[in-house]
Amino acid sequence: QVQLVESGGGLVQAGGSLRLSCAASGRTFSSYTMGWFRQAPGKEREFVAAIFAISRSVGRTHYADSVKGRFIISRDNVKNLLYLQINSLKPEDTAVYYCAARLSTGVAVTPQLYDYWGQGTQVTVSS
Repeated sequence: QVQLVESGGGLVQAGGSLRLSCAASGRTFSSYTMGWFRQAPGKEREFVAAIFAISRSVGRTHYADSVKGRFIISRDNVKNLLYLQINSLKPEDTAVYYCAARLSTGVAVTPQLYDYWGQGTQVTVSS
């Protein structure tokens, strides 16, 4: 089983920036599609960003409209790390952010299509 551990969350003022990290176990990290999701209290888990496995398209990414232009997803396949750079934070970005892995080579935006999840890291944006 793949294990994922998020870190980097915290309390940030609106307009600020934060970088989230996700450390992944296993030796086949580069073959996974990786994604970031978030979930605010009382709401469903929401797609944020995804990045293709290297077998499909190195560096290819996809973003939710709500974060496009502000968030950047990246991965380090040597270190088994996934990142989410979040800029120009808004109060509505407040949520628990989850790292997810899909044992397939393509991007997916539906939580049900991902196979493994981290425990999440809290991001709180104050106004």
